[in-house]
Amino acid sequence: VQLQASGGGLVQAGESLRLSCKAIGINFSIYGVGWYRQVPGKQREMVATIASSGSTNYADSVKGRFTISRNNARRTLYLQMDSLKPEDTAVYQCGVQSLDYWGQGTLVTVSS
Repeated sequence: VQLQASGGGLVQAGESLRLSCKAIGINFSIYGVGWYRQVPGKQREMVATIASSGSTNYADSVKGRFTISRNNARRTLYLQMDSLKPEDTAVYQCGVQSLDYWGQGTLVTVSS
């Protein structure tokens, strides 16, 4: 199983980024999947999840700014991040928590 995340980069506060995560070797459509982030010295935290039904859940810190979506035909997970803040700086991973599958992560850096 591979979860290939991309789309990270360096942006200024207030700007937007869109992350993508391509799933390989997994029946993507039947699993809940999500985006998680981690900064050095802290535990991984949930950013947003989307169930196989399409229902979504967001961390309070990103509600109203981030949008998670999925394209099952393309086996791809997305995270649209708007109004980015410096505290959003982290390595963002896509994951299937129920299977303990995690992608390699993509770095998002937001400058003030």
